[in-house]
Amino acid sequence: MDTRPLTSADTAPALRDAASSPTPAAPADAVPALQTALKRTGPVVPRKFRDLLALDDFERHARRRLPNMIFQYVAGAVETGSSLSAASDAYKQWRFMPRMFVDVSGRDQGVELFGTRYRSPFGIAPLGGAAFAAYRADLRLAEAAKQAQVPMILSASSLIRMEEVIAQNPDAWYQAYLAGDQPRIDRLLDRVERAGFRTLVVTGDTPMLGNREHNIRSGFSMPIKITRNVALQCALSPRWLLGVAARTFAFHGTPHFENTDAERGPPMMSKLVRNTIARDKLAWEHVEAIRRRWKGNLVIKGIMSPEDVRIARESGANGVILSNHGGRQLDCTVAPLDTLPLVAAQKADMKVIIDSGIRRGTDVLKAFALGADFVFLGRPFLYAAAIGGTEAISHAISILADEIDRDMALVGVRRPMDLTMAALTRSGPHLP
Repeated sequence: MDTRPLTSADTAPALRDAASSPTPAAPADAVPALQTALKRTGPVVPRKFRDLLALDDFERHARRRLPNMIFQYVAGAVETGSSLSAASDAYKQWRFMPRMFVDVSGRDQGVELFGTRYRSPFGIAPLGGAAFAAYRADLRLAEAAKQAQVPMILSASSLIRMEEVIAQNPDAWYQAYLAGDQPRIDRLLDRVERAGFRTLVVTGDTPMLGNREHNIRSGFSMPIKITRNVALQCALSPRWLLGVAARTFAFHGTPHFENTDAERGPPMMSKLVRNTIARDKLAWEHVEAIRRRWKGNLVIKGIMSPEDVRIARESGANGVILSNHGGRQLDCTVAPLDTLPLVAAQKADMKVIIDSGIRRGTDVLKAFALGADFVFLGRPFLYAAAIGGTEAISHAISILADEIDRDMALVGVRRPMDLTMAALTRSGPHLP
């Protein structure tokens, strides 16, 4: 027997014969099975999004597209950035204790919140000034949220009128920055009610703006000042300059702060600024007055002390959002996740929601295991809007939803609310 190794000369004729042979047709009964298998793979991801595999990828792509001052406005945190890092690091302190041989078929990540059934246990957090990072961003966020059947919260610092956003998504929530001025609050509540919002989010962590040094370093200011540095950044980011800034001015005029008060706020480019007077006077008595006047759902955002959560419940709030404002207000704050178990223990019939630091499906499930009823994320969805509008936001939503579905199966549960602290253990030296 010839034991010489085969060479290309030996195999070439066989390869030519194989290539020239007609491909046999698939059996007729194999076609439906093939079609079913293809359907299971889900929608085809557009080529332009195929490098976007996780939410962190959206930040990397947005950094290349946006002027540095705009990117830093979105990504930055106050002073040392410790509040921002603490929020995400808190999730790394927990590890799953998965259960095996559990029937996890028929998984359902849907959650009911304030009488509405949402397809996934997460929503889009309020994003101030979003329309200056992506063209008509608030409308794109509202549209994607509606398509995905998840909630979206409109920021009071948005640049698109609340009436337009609620028309795009009738289930959108409205988030308010309020002064301690009851007549002014009442006028705003009347406008929000007329617009059709059913859920009001009152933010409590902004008696004044945090020390955002990153904005000064990058050249971002409010109002926007056209300095040499700003002009250069804009010139080096033509897709943003033409696709966002120029397009906005051409079709919609100068952006204004549209929703801070009952009346239209000042333009971004003027020397006037948003009316932040008397925010440091906002107190629980105003929250109680809001509860008496507002007939819809009332959610208090930005508190983390269990004592404040108790007061919110006694003041008639339907829910609270544990949040350190994404690290944008007070430096060196506790991570929201660290206070969650204490808060959840006394929530009674009030909903406890959490944001800040969530980037993965495993983060969402850890929050539920520690007592959360829902979670919100902000920055990743705004990065997505900057990259590709509604289509990119929808892609980001589907990435997180797919992660949650996969992680539920691997942990051993069918629904997020089935998780308890028994599914988790502390990492590092705490691990038994």
